[in-house]
Amino acid sequence: MSFSDKVVIVTGASSGIGAATAIMFCREGASVALVGRNETKLKNVSQKCSAAGGKHVVIIADVSNDDDARRIVDNTIKKFGKLDILVNNAGVLGMAKILDGTILEAYDKIMKTNVRAVVHLTMLAAPHLVKTKGNIVNISSVAGKTISLPTFSAYATSKAALDHFTRGSASELASSGVRVNTVSPGPVATDIMDNIISGEINPDQSRQMIPPLQRVSQSDEIADLILYLASDRSIGITGSDFITDNGYLLK
Repeated sequence: MSFSDKVVIVTGASSGIGAATAIMFCREGASVALVGRNETKLKNVSQKCSAAGGKHVVIIADVSNDDDARRIVDNTIKKFGKLDILVNNAGVLGMAKILDGTILEAYDKIMKTNVRAVVHLTMLAAPHLVKTKGNIVNISSVAGKTISLPTFSAYATSKAALDHFTRGSASELASSGVRVNTVSPGPVATDIMDNIISGEINPDQSRQMIPPLQRVSQSDEIADLILYLASDRSIGITGSDFITDNGYLLK
C-alpha cells in the first residue's frame, strides 16, 4: 500500500496502536500529524518516523480540549495543505463501580475523550475530507460489544457509543464520498493494558482477558488493519466494524 500523496492525522500517537500506525503510515510515504499529550513519548515516535522516511509534524494536544482539537486540524492543514485520513485513536480507560459512587466521574472523563472528542474532530475534519474524498478510521474495542468485567461498564459504554457514531457519520458522509469505519481490537500489548494487569485487576480477572487463541495482539497487527481500511483497497467499505480479537468474543 502506498500513501505517498496522503496526509494523515493520528491521535493518541505517543504509544501503542497510535504510535505503530503513525510509523507505518510514514513508512508507506504519508505525511503524518502525530498527536498526543506526552511530549517525550511523541519525540521518540517522531524519531522512528524520521527513520522510516516519512514527513511528519508533532502536535502536542489533548483531543478533549476544544481549542486543542481545532489546533490539531488547523496545524495539519497549514503544514501539509490538505487532509486525507483521520485516525481517531486517542482514548482513556477507567474502572469504576455504581455502588461505590465512582461511576459518574469515570463516565464523564471517559466519554469526553472517547466519544465527544471524536465527534468534534470528525466535525472539524469533515469539510477537508470531503475535498479529498478521504476517510476516517475510529479505534473502538470489543468492550463495546460485551462486558468483560463489571468495572469496565463506563469504558464499554463509550466504545458502544463510538461504534454507533461511526455508523451515523458513515451514513451522512457517504454521499460526499467520505468513508468511515471502525477497528475493534481485543486485548493488545500496550502501556494501557500493562497498567491494568499490573495494578487494577487481580490475577483471576487478568486470566479472563486471555482470548481463545491464547495470545494478545501486537500494535503492528492493528496498524496493518487500519492502513488497509484507510487505503483505496477498501474503497467499497464504509460503516463497518472490523474485529481483531484473537477470538475474544467467542468466550
